[in-house]
Amino acid sequence: MSATSKFHVTEAGSGTTPLIFVHGYGCDQNMWRFVAPSFADSHKTLCYDLTGMGGSDIKAYDLDRYAKLEAHADDLGAILSELDLNDAVIIGHSVGATIACLAALRYGDRIKALGLIAPSPSFINDGDYIGGFDRKDVEQLLDMMEQNFFEWAQYVTPLIAGQDPAGETSGELAQSFCRNDPTISKHFARVTFLADHREDIARVNHPALVLQCSNDALAPTEVGAWMARHMKGGDLREIEATGHCPHMTEPAKTIAEIRGFLGRLD
Repeated sequence: MSATSKFHVTEAGSGTTPLIFVHGYGCDQNMWRFVAPSFADSHKTLCYDLTGMGGSDIKAYDLDRYAKLEAHADDLGAILSELDLNDAVIIGHSVGATIACLAALRYGDRIKALGLIAPSPSFINDGDYIGGFDRKDVEQLLDMMEQNFFEWAQYVTPLIAGQDPAGETSGELAQSFCRNDPTISKHFARVTFLADHREDIARVNHPALVLQCSNDALAPTEVGAWMARHMKGGDLREIEATGHCPHMTEPAKTIAEIRGFLGRLD
């Protein structure tokens, strides 16, 4: 199966510079619908679904292989290779931002820059590093997920969206979480929320927009500051936004920051 089919790659635009959008946990490429079309007049835009999510080849999700985020980075590398894409700018949200960074370390010759939306190299506090959660709190959330995935989804999505449960984005995230295969979702949650890629992130030398929300329960402002300090090409920009999904709740601000970053690359 081709990479474009396996990962449900969709393309738009007629520009020469590829702009590839990588979604976050529990979502699919549809979450970029408020942002990606704004760049189709100037770039070749590509969206795709992480293995196990959305319209990807669900059967390809091997629990052993995808126990590390590097497997998803290799999937992105397969897309870059199959479509012979060069000088690509990878826009990743949350864990998708980590995947983008890992891909930059592995396939850096095909990647020009990174746009990291609400990124976090580790969600867990560790000494002076503030990730947002103590490990025991993350373990409790994951235990709750194991007991009843659907109730867990209803609990965490308002936290992620920065809205009450009746909020539009909260509802959409809950539906998206619950559409995915529960076994895959549980596995990917552990991989996502227990991962620590600080050492990897610090090795990334590509120019990187670090887009931080002012009030994000999953990635507090200290995380964005950490990334800006440790990434050689880190360009920290903070927007007034509540929640972890500014590409959905504050698309105009997100578009403006991405556009500004792309302009600074030229």
